[in-house]
Amino acid sequence: MKKQIITLNINGEDLELRVAPTDLLVDVLRKEAGLTGTKIGCGQGDCGACTVIIDGKAVLSCLTLAMACQGKKITTIEGIADQKTGEMNPIQKSFLNHGAVQCGYCTPGMVMSSYNLLSHNPKPTRGEIKRALSGNLCRCTGYILIFEAVEACAAEGGVL
Repeated sequence: MKKQIITLNINGEDLELRVAPTDLLVDVLRKEAGLTGTKIGCGQGDCGACTVIIDGKAVLSCLTLAMACQGKKITTIEGIADQKTGEMNPIQKSFLNHGAVQCGYCTPGMVMSSYNLLSHNPKPTRGEIKRALSGNLCRCTGYILIFEAVEACAAEGGVL
């Protein structure tokens, strides 16, 4: 399939990338843009490991065509840290401080879904946190530490 050059705005930067019409965003992010923080889990939209934010909405990048993202703002796990200092976002720090990370494979997707939730709802209830993370699967932590990390981040001032 013939590739063409498109411009994608990723983490606030316009990147010209070679993309085929059938290329998935997760593959373009990892292979073309070199942003490997977004993980490929199930490849079917069931696990949430590939979650990114597109125009303020959490999206599964394994189900999203890269071509469909032209003109949209894409934020990956690399893009939520302070771009000048490299300092982690408060939700990233909270995951680490609360032991909400074990093998780490689900972590980027969990963090992005949590970041998106707190961006729109800075004081979520436990039920709202569970709903926001319901599309993200974790095999290691049992979720409680993840919920506690999100609650702590909210209590400490949120993600922005």
